[in-house]
This record gives sequence, C-alpha cells and structure tokens, in this order.
Amino acid sequence: MTAPAPDSPVVLRVAGRPVGRYVTRPELPARLSPRPYLHPVSTLGGATVTELSPADHLHHLGVGVAVPDVEGHNFWGGRTYVRDQGPTELDDHGAQRHGSFQLRDPDGFVEELRWVASGTELLRERRTVAATELTSSAWALDFTFSLTNVFGAPLSIGSPATNGRPGAAYGGFFWRARKEDRAPDVFTADTEGEAAVHGARADWLALAGAGWTLVFAGATDATRRDPWFVRTAEYPGVGSSLASAERLPIPPGETVVRRIVTVVADGRPDRDEAAALVRKAVSQ
Repeated sequence: MTAPAPDSPVVLRVAGRPVGRYVTRPELPARLSPRPYLHPVSTLGGATVTELSPADHLHHLGVGVAVPDVEGHNFWGGRTYVRDQGPTELDDHGAQRHGSFQLRDPDGFVEELRWVASGTELLRERRTVAATELTSSAWALDFTFSLTNVFGAPLSIGSPATNGRPGAAYGGFFWRARKEDRAPDVFTADTEGEAAVHGARADWLALAGAGWTLVFAGATDATRRDPWFVRTAEYPGVGSSLASAERLPIPPGETVVRRIVTVVADGRPDRDEAAALVRKAVSQ
C-alpha cells in the first residue's frame, strides 16, 4: 500500500469506519483566515454533524481552532469587531499554516502549526487529535491544542466581548454543526436552552439535532473554567471561550493549553447517558 503524501488530508477511522476528514492546507481566500479543519465529521451511523463555509458564515470551517483577536490580528475570519464601531471589514487576517505531522495514524495525529499574520509568526501550535470508539453508536473526538508565544514580546488573545460586544466571547475550539430545518436542542446536566447555557460554565454541554447528538466536555481544569459559546437559533455552533470577560495574556515563550473531548453519538442520549459517555471518553 502506498503511504499518503505527508500533507494530504487525514481520514480518521473508528472501528474501521471513516468518521472525519482533516484538511491541512485548504485553498481559501485570506478573508476567511485559512486554517486546517475537520470536515466532514460523522456519527458511526453516517450522519454528518459539521458544516463547511455555510452561506450564513463563510468563515465557519467545520471543527478547529479559530480566534478573532490575537494581538489585533483576526484568525477567525470575516469582519472584525471594532469597539464603538461594530463589525468592520479590515485587512487584518492571519492564517494557521500546517507545518508537519509528528504522528499520523488512522485514529489520530499530532501536528505542528504556525500562526502567521503580516509576515510574522505569533504563535506556534501543537495539535493532538484522537478518535476513540465508546459504544456501537458513539465515538469520541479528543482535541488538544497548545499555543506558544514565539513572537518575542508579550501578546494577548481577545474576543468581540473583550472589545466591547456583550455576549460574543467566541474564540478557541469551535464546532460548526449542520444546519437543519429545526434548531437543535442544547442542554447541560442541570439546565437547557441557548439563553441559559450560552456563557455558562458546565462540565459538559450537549447539542442534539435530528438523529444525532454532540456532547462537549472540557477535559482539564483550565478548559472547564472557560465559558461555553453557544448558538442554536441563528446557526448551530458550540465553542469554548478563551477570552470571555478579559483578554488572555501569553507572555513570551509561555504556552496556553486546552483540551476538549466531544462525544459524537447517533440518536439522543438522556442526561445520565450523556454524562456516562463523557466520563468514559475523558478517562480513555
């Protein structure tokens, strides 16, 4: 069998079934903040649970890491929120550039990336992704990213919320789910609905659509302290907020690490089943 090209897309498999495709070098316009992404991602039953460049937000790219403000540079895509001005078209977009794979297997990979803007590398990232079978109808995507400041000076991560737009603390791990005729339900162990869950801290959060459910969990103390960013009515998306109430500083040479584990399930687990799946996924 011929080995894949070093930078070709990775096909993740669980129990022999393809469940995700990771694109390392997408050909995208600068305005979309080009970056590697996972799409399509599917349940073991074959339901697609991601969306790529939908008409409502062309810069939403499946599953990945996107940050709207790294020391004033946009690694999210689209317009930039400017204090006292609102969303504004700026030529301020950065790109995440695939460097190499340290590990590449059917069930996961370890990747090095460079976050570059205006010809300068700001961050160096190590991304570790693993796919694991949980049950005959559920698997887990374990996604860890480590961001190291290689800029040579202090830098910080912000969001529209820290720049003056209430309720818009997006930036970090982000999963754009498939838009359906009916908005998905969202719930945690003790609450439900977008208004209650958005901006809250919870050990896990479930997004349930037509025949599929995603259960997101912060797998480290630092990740669990980040609030959830949730959209269901406007579009289906879930993220973990790196900068919610204030900017996140990264001194020179220092590293920020976050780990999100997502259960990808067919059907609709109830709260107890969702919690049990999360416990199993995080402990593996």
